[in-house]
Amino acid sequence: MPGENVLNPADIKPEINFADLVKIDVRVGTIERIEEIEGADKLMRLSVDFGDHTRTVLAGIKQERERPQDIQGLQALFVVNLPPRKIHGEVSEAMLFDIGYEDGITPVLAMPEMPVPNGTRAG
Repeated sequence: MPGENVLNPADIKPEINFADLVKIDVRVGTIERIEEIEGADKLMRLSVDFGDHTRTVLAGIKQERERPQDIQGLQALFVVNLPPRKIHGEVSEAMLFDIGYEDGITPVLAMPEMPVPNGTRAG
C-alpha cells in the first residue's frame, strides 16, 4: 500500500509461561483529558476513565503525534498493575499500551475495534 510503514520485524522474544502472561492486567480506558506537563519535552498527562475510577497516566506522546489532543475521547489499552512511577515530578498510575514505538515507527494506539465498557480486561 502507498505510504505503508516498512518494517523488518524484530526477533520473537523468548517463550514465557502462560502464568506469567496472565499477571499482566491490560484494561480498556477512555482518554478523557490530555494536558501539557511543564518542562517536559515528550511527556503529557492523560486522565483516563477505567469505569469505576480515573487514573493519571503519563505518556511520551508529545513528539510522536502532530496533535496529541486528537486521541482525547478515544478508548485505548493500558497496563494497570504496574507500580506507580514518579516521572518529571508527577506520578503515573498506568502505562499506555501503544504499538510501534519499540520498532521505531510512529506509534498508534492499541484500541478495541468497537466501544466496550471502560475497565474491560484484555486477554
